[in-house]
Amino acid sequence: MGIRKVGTGVLVAVAAVTLVTLVPVGAGAAQTLTDVAMGDSYAAGPLIPNQSLSPLGCLRSDHNYAHLSASALGLSLTDVSCSGATTTDITQPQSTTIGTNPAQESALGPGTDVVTLQMGGNDIGFTSIIESCVAILPLGSPCKNKYDPGGHDQLLARINATAPKIAASIQTIKALASHATVFVVGYGDILPSSGSGCWPVMPFAPNDISYLNNTEVELNTMLATEATANGAVYVDTYTPSKAHNTCSGSGTRWIEPIVPTTAAAPVHPNALGMQNFATVVEGVMRSHGIS
Repeated sequence: MGIRKVGTGVLVAVAAVTLVTLVPVGAGAAQTLTDVAMGDSYAAGPLIPNQSLSPLGCLRSDHNYAHLSASALGLSLTDVSCSGATTTDITQPQSTTIGTNPAQESALGPGTDVVTLQMGGNDIGFTSIIESCVAILPLGSPCKNKYDPGGHDQLLARINATAPKIAASIQTIKALASHATVFVVGYGDILPSSGSGCWPVMPFAPNDISYLNNTEVELNTMLATEATANGAVYVDTYTPSKAHNTCSGSGTRWIEPIVPTTAAAPVHPNALGMQNFATVVEGVMRSHGIS
């Protein structure tokens, strides 16, 4: 087609269009990787603004670590994490107080490139453990007496029983998203690894602090073991958060105490925690070629 000289601007515009048509469609364009976030309330971010409405009962924040890390890496995110979720909710719909969350596996497919999974806390009874271990007075070791009578640690038994469920969850993810890189995210440090704690801010007897902290370490160790054994990558959020547990000062802690001082659920990550957990997740993803 010929070009009539009707003005410099027109010539430039037409030439530009001509040049564009010579470039193959999609050439040089980077493909956006798809990311699916799965998990429980530690992944969802209950009460951290802004909360999702689909469903509202999942208490899922758009500023949880999955959203923040996906934004930093330029990933296309589908977040199906939901407060109260257990490994059962990977394959079955989860009823919440306000709405039903579809089975979390429904977000997966052959086009999924990245998956984060944070699960296991509710399988061992996280909420009931917190409620049962509250001490009216900082005396004795009521929590250890309840869960570890005579040297038979019931919480460790629950962790061991949860291990094959985590393995099955990872295998389900890999079957539905066969080429995805799966990242199993551990739980951030809730209580100090040494010392007597901070009763009444965290109303647990000083003699129970070590037992409860060791239980969380055992849970994270199990998650790391199952991740490695099943071809996933473990993300350690416990170690970097050790100086930012519930007994740390306001503005320093990443996990809120029993009575939160910022917008977050009791004994759950706050916005600062999610920002820092996102940095950890992002760093591990980059080290495995996700960018």
